[in-house]
Amino acid sequence: MPATTIHFDAILFDMDGTLVDSTDGVVGAWHLFSEKYPGIVVEDILSSAHGVRTVENLRTFCGVTDPDELETEATRFEEAIVTSASMPGRRGIVQLPGVKEAMEELLPGAALPKPCWAICTSATKKYAISALTVSGTPIPDVFVASEDVTEGKPKPDPYLVGAKGCGVDPAKCLVVEDAPNGIRSGKAAGCTTLAVITSHTRKQIEDVGPDYIVDNLASVTFKRSEGGGVDVTMNHD
Repeated sequence: MPATTIHFDAILFDMDGTLVDSTDGVVGAWHLFSEKYPGIVVEDILSSAHGVRTVENLRTFCGVTDPDELETEATRFEEAIVTSASMPGRRGIVQLPGVKEAMEELLPGAALPKPCWAICTSATKKYAISALTVSGTPIPDVFVASEDVTEGKPKPDPYLVGAKGCGVDPAKCLVVEDAPNGIRSGKAAGCTTLAVITSHTRKQIEDVGPDYIVDNLASVTFKRSEGGGVDVTMNHD
């Protein structure tokens, strides 16, 4: 397996499926919502909804269009993720492999005015903070959530906002993603993209053409540079 080391001014991480695993909670939340919206097929939703803002999934799969109702239902859905994930017999919301080591190295670079990493998630800020806190994952100063952009992934907005928050050129950023829509977003923003195979099949990931693919972040080493930014070594396909 070849190893490549590249310097980036900032690392822009997705959250769910990249840093944390909330699969049990998401499945539970969709089953809960199927009681109110009986026309939805949970298995079909799970194959395409990942990486998309909750409000957009509710619009697509549940037919919710009223803005106030969308906001209320999105909050209810994301609260259900946390509740469902912690039910007996479920794993909870946990860090994925390699994340602990990555965060130990990057944490000193989380603060403004010159942060070297950010989180850019399709989740709402309230849920994202809950998920990160429960999993023991640090929250950086540059933290882009659903309500911070007009258009979510696969549009470039989340990663453009993240790069701007770090004060760097998107072309000098590495986007770390697990979902096809997130990879599309990073590519559209002009960033280098690194995909992890944690929530989708290898073929689904390969079909959207990320620059690099690894199994998970255990195959990646992050090293903060004395001059700013991060040197990233990827043991990739």
